[in-house]
Amino acid sequence: MEGLINALNSIDSILWGVPMIVVLFGTHIFFTFRTGFIQKKIFTGIKLSVTKDPDGEGDVSQFGALSTALAATIGTGNIIGVATAVTLGGPGAVLWMWFTGVFGIATKYAESLISVKYRVKTEDGTMLGGAMYALEKGLKMKWLGVIFCIFTALAAFGIGCSTQTNAVASTLHNSFGIPTWISGIVIAIFVGAVVIGGVQSITKVCEKLVPFMAIFYVLGCLIILVMNADVLGQTVVTIVKAAFSPQAAGGGFIGSTVAIACRYGAARGLFSNESGMGSAPIVAAAAKTKNPVRQALVSMTGTFWDTVVICLMTGLVIVSSVIKNPAIDTKTSSLLTSAAWDQIPVIGPIIIAIALAIFALSTVLGWSYYGERAAEYLFGKKIIKPYRVAWVIVALIGTLVSLDLVWTIADILNALMVIPNVIAMMVIPNVIAMFLLSGVIAAETKKYVNNLDLPSEDKEKVS
Repeated sequence: MEGLINALNSIDSILWGVPMIVVLFGTHIFFTFRTGFIQKKIFTGIKLSVTKDPDGEGDVSQFGALSTALAATIGTGNIIGVATAVTLGGPGAVLWMWFTGVFGIATKYAESLISVKYRVKTEDGTMLGGAMYALEKGLKMKWLGVIFCIFTALAAFGIGCSTQTNAVASTLHNSFGIPTWISGIVIAIFVGAVVIGGVQSITKVCEKLVPFMAIFYVLGCLIILVMNADVLGQTVVTIVKAAFSPQAAGGGFIGSTVAIACRYGAARGLFSNESGMGSAPIVAAAAKTKNPVRQALVSMTGTFWDTVVICLMTGLVIVSSVIKNPAIDTKTSSLLTSAAWDQIPVIGPIIIAIALAIFALSTVLGWSYYGERAAEYLFGKKIIKPYRVAWVIVALIGTLVSLDLVWTIADILNALMVIPNVIAMMVIPNVIAMFLLSGVIAAETKKYVNNLDLPSEDKEKVS
């Protein structure tokens, strides 16, 4: 097992080296400019997310699609993932993670736009979309769509299933002494009961879970930040300085270089918001919307809430807690998280345990849909039931293996998954295709961004 972990860590280091960071940030920055800094429309997107669009074609509401996407992204990456970034990359990783959120808003917008534009309608009226259909219909590169789906279906088991159930089982065991196998069985039963109903069942559950879990967690963060108010200024300065200059060990933190801070901040940022991975657009394609831009604006708010707001708050909580209590163990991410929340007497551990449980379970539900759709693209409807069964089994297994092994495998699968999707939008190495696809995104934005009630001229194709 130790040999396997070392080998996977080596692969992880290669995949998440400078090239991947450049690809991710390059994609985010490219689409920020190509869309005319679409981030400025974030409040329009927030308003649309709670506005019904009864005239739009689709399977679920815009809020339902966003809730499912948020359920998949707001997970342990917002808690354990941030703590892991600080543990491995130092406090500067928090700022790099935040940067992936700010600029990643444009990437999430772009990938969601093409997902809706090139979605198809099956004979039974179901809407299907995602990077695979954009690749096939928009770029005539079905082979790349197949590659994307292979890695999506695989990555789903890591980023969306095993890491989530592992985190919740570990937390319940550490906090309340509940055996991991008991947590695993309960999780498996719950997940199985929901995913069997498909996207309608998943969105109904997520619409109820997401608002509750977000408010519940944010209130807890605010309590801690108020308690640490005397060191918040120092916290911000520490994070910014550590992001752009080597950090020596001290003050409760491990030593770190700028490259390491950037690497872990970017890796955990992607794990958190998934911008550029092509996951959220899969459910965005099922939304009832008049035109692609309308839903793309809604979808991009997911990255805003997930990373720009919630991950930042988590980072501030963790770093300020270490500064105020230098004796906190920063070498183990799970202990770091627990120590930060232990500052709230009595109820602190209960809050974080409940938050982790809800976050993780909702993520498992959202990602089950992503993986299932990718598998369906590859093998047809016959794969749906077997995939759901496999999903429940992996959810159970994830509660029983080590945290380090689960996260390492997830990082590798995530990196492999992002490559085809980055090619889908930037179309590397096909520069001509990249130009054509980004041109479509820019044209659609120009056409609809100030005319959000304009019906789309695209006719959904029957697959």
